Amino acid sequence: MTSPRIIQGLFRCRPRYGTPTPGITFALTRRTLTSYSTQSWSLNPSSPNAANDEVARLAASRRRPLTLGDLLKHGRPPLSKEALLASANFTLSLLPARLASRIQALRNLPFIVVSNPHVSSIYNNYQHSLSTLLPYQQRQITTLDEENRFTEVLADLVHTHSNTIPILARGFLECRKYISPGDVTRFLDTHLRARIGTRLIAEQHLALHFASQPGNNGNKDVPSNYIGVIDTALQPARIIKLCEDFVGEICELKYGARPRLVIGGQPDASFAHVPVHLEYILTELLKNAFRAVIENGNEREPVEVTIASAPDVPGNSMHGSLDRPSNTEGNSSDTDVGFQAGTVDGTADANESIKHLTPSSQSITIRIRDRGGGIPLEVLPHIWSYNFTTFSEIDDSELNGNIDALNTLSASGGQLSSIAGLGYGLPLSRAYAEYFGGSISIQSLWGWGTDVYLTLRGVGKLN
Repeated sequence: MTSPRIIQGLFRCRPRYGTPTPGITFALTRRTLTSYSTQSWSLNPSSPNAANDEVARLAASRRRPLTLGDLLKHGRPPLSKEALLASANFTLSLLPARLASRIQALRNLPFIVVSNPHVSSIYNNYQHSLSTLLPYQQRQITTLDEENRFTEVLADLVHTHSNTIPILARGFLECRKYISPGDVTRFLDTHLRARIGTRLIAEQHLALHFASQPGNNGNKDVPSNYIGVIDTALQPARIIKLCEDFVGEICELKYGARPRLVIGGQPDASFAHVPVHLEYILTELLKNAFRAVIENGNEREPVEVTIASAPDVPGNSMHGSLDRPSNTEGNSSDTDVGFQAGTVDGTADANESIKHLTPSSQSITIRIRDRGGGIPLEVLPHIWSYNFTTFSEIDDSELNGNIDALNTLSASGGQLSSIAGLGYGLPLSRAYAEYFGGSISIQSLWGWGTDVYLTLRGVGKLN
């Protein structure tokens, strides 16, 4: 059985494009899961003190970067009972150490920063999540009923952490007098990249669980190119059109104008990637381009998007080559922020499911060109910083609007809000791109316009 809580969490993970699945929605909303609080297969959640004792040990444990094989080794859904249980146990084996690492990083912040109610709430969420998962780690998940209950808990934890980014934004904004911008950037770069990996692990199992449920027609409605949250034949052109509609509606509400967008190059190009990640990046980049051309009075000039696929290249590590700040949080074993290409070497039936996939391009580059006047020279050096100084004179109502906008975009859906954010957009977009070995670079011609080059590595070549 699958609970409404799981359904809600999954719809936040699924892209907003593709074939509608009303059959899944109707069938699953009628199914309810017996509460794990009344038929728990494990111990009650650990006390905060018990979880606290485990933080240092788990945070210091050695962890390897996430690999393609980790995400795909259980095969294409619907999964067999053995594969579904293996996925649940694998997920459970990874999450506690990653949560403990984030708790340790938050503890290393200045006390006055962690005392902020918003930062403190994030800290408490991580403490609660760790104390919830620790008892489950004491034994293997051996039955589908146990897997169902674990998935219920997992969906609840994913929901708990869904607003981490806007809450942290408010907290660091309020504490900007007590922590330097450089320290904020270093912490957030590491924290947000680690968060990407942790959510990817959890949401992959949720998606596999969702697609493997019997009697709900899910197997017919889930596109065959999906393995969990990964679309093995993702077409960027489709995501671009989706994001164009979303950002265009915001522009019409705020400015009363909507720029045109033209797609050139190779609009039929495809590769294997996580659609929600690409959707967030493109929403942010198109938001900046649309806003620039409108405010510069050039809304009649189209925003040009060019798609180019690169030939396959030999796989290599995506973790060590990323241009990100070095680890300064005192945890040399923290490999939560990276992803490595890897072979898919799961069970025999998993390999049988995967090896017939059509290989996608190893990488794709998307250029977004606008005539929005470019970026001022004094602003250009700071565009990759989590910079809150420009909001020092902002009033509470405007601050709330900006937080709502950030929350809307980070959740990949929901209500339409202000088009202006809090300066998290570009740094977070870069984090999503670089997590799989991609990059974002900007070429600005002040007084004319801006070219943004987004290069995305596929999550691996599927043989």
